[in-house]
Amino acid sequence: MSDTGTAKPNIRQVAAIAGVSHMTVSRVLNDYPHIKEATRRRVLDVIEEMGYRPNMAARALATQRTQRIGVLVESAVEFGPTSTLRAVEAAARGAGYAVSSIAVGDEDEISPQDAVDNLTAQGVDALCVVAPRSSSIAALRKISISVPVLVVKPDDDPTFLTVSVDQHGGTVLAVDHLVSLGHRDILHLSGPLDWLDARARERAFHARAKEWGIRQRPIVVGDWSADFAYDFARGLRELPEYTAIFVGNDSMAVGLMHGLHDRGFSVPGDISVVGFDDVPLARHVIPPLTTVRQNFHALGASVVDILRAAIERRDIPQVTRIPAELCARASSAAPREGRA
Repeated sequence: MSDTGTAKPNIRQVAAIAGVSHMTVSRVLNDYPHIKEATRRRVLDVIEEMGYRPNMAARALATQRTQRIGVLVESAVEFGPTSTLRAVEAAARGAGYAVSSIAVGDEDEISPQDAVDNLTAQGVDALCVVAPRSSSIAALRKISISVPVLVVKPDDDPTFLTVSVDQHGGTVLAVDHLVSLGHRDILHLSGPLDWLDARARERAFHARAKEWGIRQRPIVVGDWSADFAYDFARGLRELPEYTAIFVGNDSMAVGLMHGLHDRGFSVPGDISVVGFDDVPLARHVIPPLTTVRQNFHALGASVVDILRAAIERRDIPQVTRIPAELCARASSAAPREGRA
């Protein structure tokens, strides 16, 4: 390869070495679909070998795009929204996009309208909304937005693009796991039901329990916090009839196990516990928590893939449900004899 000295390589040098036009290099960089795979591979190999980095300002002028995705995230203190934001940021960087994000909390004065206005004023090419409550989605529908919008939510939406981890499938994995161990009376400790994921898990739990023909009992609605679940467990007057609890997130599951221990009940000897999320701490509590893992890495990649397709006016990828995975650990076991 010719010596280019200390000067940064440019697109015409890449084209010359790859034996293509500079327009072909530009099309490869912008992921045009109608490029022969052998040509695409040759151009990418030269780009990597030369260490070529496209001029983002020039690309923005040429394409009328800023290569920037806006992310509006609500309840960013919770594990799910925070993990989703980080995954989108990582996937966007890998695709050559920058991310501008705004976190909106219950105590913030900034409204959804203000947040959207702030992001669109930065010239974002598309908007990802991680707004887990139904009231937030209702507010979003009232806002006129001039760029493609994707909402991370478990159900399809007639107004927005959507993608999410499969909440229904993850819940089915949890219930099937407990049933396979022999449990026939399972309590569901849910998250707040104005949260779309909590509602999806609650509905999936009841549907799967009905399919198995196991006892239908009222759920307990929590607030996602370990303290709520701890207080619930401490308030049990005696060992309950149910032999397992499916908990809406890992934070509540850890608080629940703490409360059951302090109340004098053993996990999983007296009651099995299954959570949802697979937070890093889940494998290190005693006993290690059986839970449902959400693949936030795949979720972030799908968000960026879908938004890039919308920005570039290509066919939208049809993968809108990311599979969940059961992580079976020591907090779940067969019910003690006489408790099944």
